[in-house]
Amino acid sequence: MSADLAGRLTRMDAVMEQRGAWPADSPWLREAMAALPRDAFAPDRLWRWEGHAHVPLDRQTDPAAWADELYAGPDAAAVTQVTDGLPSSSLSAPAVVADMLDSLMLEPGHTVWDIGTGQGWSCALAAWRAGPGLVVSTEIDEDLVVPARERLAAGGVDAEVFVGNGTSNVPPGGPFDRIHATYAVETVPYEWIEAVRPGGRIVYPWGRLGHVALTVAADGRGASGWVQGLGRFMADRCGRVPASAGYDGYVKVRGSGDPGAERILERALAPLAGDWDLRFAVRVAVPDAVVITGRDEDGVNAWIHDGNASWAALSACGDGSAVLHQGGLRRIGDELLTAWEQWEAHGRPTPYDYGITVTPERQWVWLRDPDGPRWPIVDGGGAASPRA
Repeated sequence: MSADLAGRLTRMDAVMEQRGAWPADSPWLREAMAALPRDAFAPDRLWRWEGHAHVPLDRQTDPAAWADELYAGPDAAAVTQVTDGLPSSSLSAPAVVADMLDSLMLEPGHTVWDIGTGQGWSCALAAWRAGPGLVVSTEIDEDLVVPARERLAAGGVDAEVFVGNGTSNVPPGGPFDRIHATYAVETVPYEWIEAVRPGGRIVYPWGRLGHVALTVAADGRGASGWVQGLGRFMADRCGRVPASAGYDGYVKVRGSGDPGAERILERALAPLAGDWDLRFAVRVAVPDAVVITGRDEDGVNAWIHDGNASWAALSACGDGSAVLHQGGLRRIGDELLTAWEQWEAHGRPTPYDYGITVTPERQWVWLRDPDGPRWPIVDGGGAASPRA
């Protein structure tokens, strides 16, 4: 079977249009993604998750399977590198790439620092809009830099790629009008604020869920802005390693000890599985809580852990109630339930109701207004109590 890359690209474009995923305020993105297609920046080996492990898909031996993975859908990332059995680099989902670059409010003539080059696709798209010689990209993985440079050159893209830790090593070319980060951080490195002109914009993935657009203050000391959407990205390789999101991570944290304290909850657990507004609120209030859900004949069950020493299990009883067991150094199940109650008390806000402020001294999430309820952001995780 032929890869038919042109046909797949056309179908992807049509699906994006049907869904309304092409940003109305940034029509240039559709043209840029056609001129610089995703397949031109993909390596010859991709990786597909087969339930227990990532298996390779090679362009030379199975071009159709390779292309199917690359163009799986607007919301599907393509894993391009696996290290020690875990994904370590990817081509982000097309809809998320479009959403983030739309949030960047990029204009011709802007200087851009693209952080986390990867395969070079987002760097190429930004350069298509900004113009020749105005985009500088940094990549910590030396093995990715040379192929990215080659792909950019093959696409006629005039942008520089440097080896460097984008969390702390600012490349030449600043101060920049825009920063576009493609890996997730919990706290914003203050070097990013200092590298952007007052009034400039920083778009970055925040932790496990969501991306944010900050505007640098007029005095250059700090930045603030709104959550722009949901999305999951590779983590900062130099920062705190996020806890395993799978059930295996829960089993490892819980161990084989006592099942812990038990109590009955008069609450159905289905929202934890399907309500992403709730999941985002939990992410804000208990940032290190990994929540895994599954369903059996009694309903939705949930397992929570902090990747360290605390865990909780919520087991559906079949009558709309659940049993909570928890153990470890903290009562992370109670923390999640408190966050759930707070979310309901605040009127069930969506991710777009939240924003983030960064100052030299501290960083926090706020709800609906910078002076409204707020939760501190700390890289170490743990529950965050809201402050009026």
